[in-house]
Amino acid sequence: MENFFIGDIKVSVPIVQGGMGIGVSRSGLASAVANEGGVGVISAVGLGLFVSDEYNNRRDFLELHNSALRQEIRKAREKTKGILGVNIMGVLNNFGELVKTAIDEKIDVVFVGAGLPLDLPGYLPENSKTKLVPIVSSGRAAKIICRKWKDQYNHLPDAIVIEGPKAGGHLGFKLQDIEENKFNLEELLIETAEAVKPFEDKYEQKIPLIVGGGIYTGADVYKFINLGASGVQMATRFITTFECDASDTFKNAFINSTEEDIQIIKSPVGLPGRAIINDFLKKVKNGEKHPVNCPYHCLKTCDYRTAPYCIVNALFNAVNGNMQNGFAFSGTNGYRANKIISVKETFNEIISEFDQAALTAE
Repeated sequence: MENFFIGDIKVSVPIVQGGMGIGVSRSGLASAVANEGGVGVISAVGLGLFVSDEYNNRRDFLELHNSALRQEIRKAREKTKGILGVNIMGVLNNFGELVKTAIDEKIDVVFVGAGLPLDLPGYLPENSKTKLVPIVSSGRAAKIICRKWKDQYNHLPDAIVIEGPKAGGHLGFKLQDIEENKFNLEELLIETAEAVKPFEDKYEQKIPLIVGGGIYTGADVYKFINLGASGVQMATRFITTFECDASDTFKNAFINSTEEDIQIIKSPVGLPGRAIINDFLKKVKNGEKHPVNCPYHCLKTCDYRTAPYCIVNALFNAVNGNMQNGFAFSGTNGYRANKIISVKETFNEIISEFDQAALTAE
């Protein structure tokens, strides 16, 4: 595997660990991945829930999550000298505060998905070394971001993550487009490379493309690097590691799942998502509602008055092992996990699979 650069940051192993909320990828997993030469990523969403479940008002709620992010970054820094990133959803109501905190803590990379982060460079102070990486699901989105950032801030993305429809969690595609061949990751990579090339040529700046969504093995990594990607984003495979910050009950949901268990669901936030079907989701599908009383409205796209359940609570319950009142998001290959191993062993397996794929291709 060859290294690549995000800005002037050298990534020794071309693997970015995808950010997984709520609380699945915190300092434990992120630091372990960073120690193996990849990019370890903390998900910023919902971190305050792991500090306290008591707030006096919405302002306290938002400030608690912001403070928790700061603490999590510092905890990760104590465990690694490697590359750390933070994944921040653009639809969070406290998006700006979280971005400022991450940059203030001198995080190496800020990854932003769930919307077009057109004003992201505006948060970057002069002389900051933090790199900015948007997550997109189309070449068109990449082109819009490049043009807007360059015109308004004289800044191009330090890399771009292209997330395809085989990813776990919320998907940036319409339900009817998920199975369409024209939206598969291979096509999206080609499309995005064509979209960013004029900016690379005009401004003489390389924009590395990182692909994610359904990438699980070293053979997958080999395939996409040979198609032109600089690196890959892998999330689901790192869930069944000792260092992953989720409970063993949560991890065993993957180990005990089958391919048929991993299905597309309709999320309360208005997007399709991919998850492991369980009793909780079956009850939701059958019309059973879990009333929500939410004065905080953490997500811009969620209307708690009509939502059948609170997705934040459901994911928080699950990560803590309460699967009766929650569920796990998963990429298409989550069922392939068969045991819990270390992050180091996981990297060794991926590299071995990559090498085998390279030998087979010769």
